[in-house]
Amino acid sequence: MKALITGGAGFIGSHLAERLIADGHHVMVLDDLSTGSMRNIALLVDSPGFDYRIGSVLDQPLVNDLVDRTDMTIHLAAAVGVKLIVERPVHAIQTNYNGTEAVLKAAAALSKTVLISSSSEVYGKANKVPFREDDDLVLGSTSISRWSYGFGKAIDECLALAYGRERGVPVIVTRLFNTAGPRQTGNYGMVLPTFAAQAVRGQPITVYGSGEQSRCFAHVRDVCEALVRLMQTPAATGQVFNIGNDFEISIARLAELVRDHAGSRSQIVKLSYEQAYAGNFEDMLRRVPDLSKLERVIGYRPSTPLDQIIADVVAAAQANRSGP
Repeated sequence: MKALITGGAGFIGSHLAERLIADGHHVMVLDDLSTGSMRNIALLVDSPGFDYRIGSVLDQPLVNDLVDRTDMTIHLAAAVGVKLIVERPVHAIQTNYNGTEAVLKAAAALSKTVLISSSSEVYGKANKVPFREDDDLVLGSTSISRWSYGFGKAIDECLALAYGRERGVPVIVTRLFNTAGPRQTGNYGMVLPTFAAQAVRGQPITVYGSGEQSRCFAHVRDVCEALVRLMQTPAATGQVFNIGNDFEISIARLAELVRDHAGSRSQIVKLSYEQAYAGNFEDMLRRVPDLSKLERVIGYRPSTPLDQIIADVVAAAQANRSGP
């Protein structure tokens, strides 16, 4: 198989590229390096069957060319992270929607398969957990920029499914919950690498809000396994799937576990959302995926224990601290 990964120099994309190359597939990566890094794919550059282009997913002629040269596209390129979404909402909305449309236009012209990466953010403020793929979505006010990402991802899903129904594009939609592992950066608000970096440097570990809000974390290796299996499963076409782990932990407890794994003496301090994001902000209290559909269709569900995920993230933070 020849696969195009948009955002392939990013955290998840680079791990997926490695997995596909190891399986004997050919991989083309497209990334503008705005949040990705050449370091993430440095070990792949000389691998047989691997190629990359530095460019934007918004460049329609470039996307058309790359889609034409590959069998399917895994569309991961996006503006991600709560911090980036709150600080640059126009950039986030335009990048996410227009990038998805560019990929789908190219795929429709060439009858190529597309796997779209969406997000658990589409569930918004829903309080019925665990979240099922066919649940109603409960998004917050449009006046609060934090919800613009969820709205945008929901539109991406609608657009992808519409291309599937109206124009015959084989599409798969995946809603990724909190994914963690080596190479993830905390620069854009990702909580686990942020905690790990603070802990290994002996800095205060900053918990936003009360710390009672809970999340579920999946190892990037498990997420890539689920993505690969979906790509290889014809029954997944036209469907929406949650991908994540369903072990729930409070953010306050997560901070304690990270500190323990790092052997750190860092204090754990709480910041209000107003202090953290300077303005109107809302958060979800719980975010737990129902994984029954994923397991039923592909016979797999992410299962790496949280202790192992934390250990891998802390080890990566320690390596970064001691590196150049």
